[in-house]
Amino acid sequence: MDAIKRERPLKDKDLNGLKTIRNKVSRLWSLVVGLKVTGKCFLSPQITVHYPRRTVENLSTFHGPIELVPTPKDPMKPKCIACLQCVSACPSSCLAVVPKPAPKPTPEELQAQKEAEARGEKVKKAAPKEPGKFTYDFTLCSLCGTCVETCPVDSLRFSNDAYLASTDKKDFFYDLLGRLADQARAGGTGS
Repeated sequence: MDAIKRERPLKDKDLNGLKTIRNKVSRLWSLVVGLKVTGKCFLSPQITVHYPRRTVENLSTFHGPIELVPTPKDPMKPKCIACLQCVSACPSSCLAVVPKPAPKPTPEELQAQKEAEARGEKVKKAAPKEPGKFTYDFTLCSLCGTCVETCPVDSLRFSNDAYLASTDKKDFFYDLLGRLADQARAGGTGS
């Protein structure tokens, strides 16, 4: 019987010791993983730009306040068709678009319409498909981009204006048609 040694059952004391060792190894492994991430970031090149000593050269991916896109033929005229989809899609209610009213027909056009109606033809009253007023409140905007995404004619885009600063809230209420005209007069497209 002495040759056969009986294994004694593990006691609670021994189990607690194993748990303690396992916890210490787990914590040490966690530290090694954290130091690996820190070391990788420590050795990578610096991304932060120390403004104003240096400025960012590439602003093409920056999403600033939205702006209207001009038509290719006339940089003073926006591509916007005043469908109001951007206004209805905006969760912040920061856009306001007023369609341009239809011009009053001349007496000759009125006479031609009456004659066409007398012949039984349908007369289309063409309203201009452009905004008369387009305002944007940047103080409410969350820059979510739903207005840019929902525009059926791609008439909205994010500007690359990264250097906005003011002490007056009124400076962040924009007339987008006026801004488009200013950009056209300045000779640039804004992006």
